[in-house]
Amino acid sequence: MNRIPPDPTVLHPFPGQPRVVLLKPLVTSPLIEVGEYSYYDDPEDPTAFETRNVLYHYGPEKLRIGKFCALGTGVRFIMNGANHRMDGPSTFPFPIMGGSWAEHFDLITALPGRGDTVVGNDVWFGYHAMVMPGVRIGHGAVIASGSVVVDDVPDYGIVGGNPARLLRTRYTDDEIARLCALAWWDWPTEHLTAHLRVLMSGTVDELEAVAPRS
Repeated sequence: MNRIPPDPTVLHPFPGQPRVVLLKPLVTSPLIEVGEYSYYDDPEDPTAFETRNVLYHYGPEKLRIGKFCALGTGVRFIMNGANHRMDGPSTFPFPIMGGSWAEHFDLITALPGRGDTVVGNDVWFGYHAMVMPGVRIGHGAVIASGSVVVDDVPDYGIVGGNPARLLRTRYTDDEIARLCALAWWDWPTEHLTAHLRVLMSGTVDELEAVAPRS
């Protein structure tokens, strides 16, 4: 039986499907970190992910995406650079227009941020989901199509809506703790290859039974 795992450095992992790209070999921005095998699917131009799907990314906040995440078409991450002041009469960002207004750029750069946007491992994003600045999404979460995620999402939570709300969790609290402790996404790729059927359709008990022994 062929147990050679797929190459995580190949840009287009799905033969004959240029709409699918692995993000780790694609991204070049030092402000974006992506784990192995996380992919983006887009029939138009998936290779434009950094400019079309990560918006207002002027730093210093980072976008961190874990391993084995699946991002559907149109998933967008809104970064902290999109924020406008709301503590005065106007929300308009006058200094970016240039001229003498640029002398007041500190009114924009001094805006407080929510920190990095962090996506755990094994997160599934549905079609046209949107993630707002500074959100943290837990391992194994599912983000429903069209959701606007404004708050943190717990491990193995399923959220949907605008604003996105927790619909349910995929497992019990005990099972979630066990899954996070197993951290299968950090297992050697060869070991994952040997136990794909358990990973995709097994129980938590079965996953624990095939965990690598240290």
